[in-house]
Amino acid sequence: MSGASGSVGVVLVAAGQGTRLRAAQPKAFVRVAGTTLLEHAVTRAFEAADTAQIVVVAPASHLREAGALVSGHPRAGDVTVVAGGAERTHSVAAGLAALRADVDVVLVHDAARCLAPASLFDRLVAAVREGADAVVPGLPVTDTIKQVDADGVVIATPERSSLRAVQTPQGFRRTMLTQAHASGAEATDDAALVERAGGRVVVIDGDALAFKVTTADDLERAGRILGP
Repeated sequence: MSGASGSVGVVLVAAGQGTRLRAAQPKAFVRVAGTTLLEHAVTRAFEAADTAQIVVVAPASHLREAGALVSGHPRAGDVTVVAGGAERTHSVAAGLAALRADVDVVLVHDAARCLAPASLFDRLVAAVREGADAVVPGLPVTDTIKQVDADGVVIATPERSSLRAVQTPQGFRRTMLTQAHASGAEATDDAALVERAGGRVVVIDGDALAFKVTTADDLERAGRILGP
């Protein structure tokens, strides 16, 4: 089955407050190696072969700042900035609504995973175009996982070889993702919405550089990778 063949749009969610980072501003506006996480993420998304548009979903309180940050990019004309919602699902829906009509492959990404390389974007797009409804990158789980009940009692130990820690960006056929969001359900992971809607979700190899900046240690790690 052939998949989508139109242009590619990236919904870049930058609306998180970053409480665990203990920063004075939303996480996407924290700087590493002199540049904000948001700018790093935009740069890498545009390095992908087929990215035609990026929709930055920023906190309503920081729309002007987000617009100013991306205005200096050589492809600023292909960037749209919109306000996010109360929950991540609402923010992604706002980004979806701002995509151009010709976009039929959508990558949903988190600005906090600002070092995800262009090669990962390209592999996701290729997999969607090969026919998957949704494609997510994942890394093998190295720790043993325990499922517990409300009292902390272990009720299951999943087989580790079948588990993956998923990352972003995640790729979707636009029609499928729009349909999944139309249900009104909420999730921290858009692929979960597609699962619930009956779509076919494929996992491909993730990338160690697509780690999420959540704590100060993560920020230091990103700084070491980027260099002085």
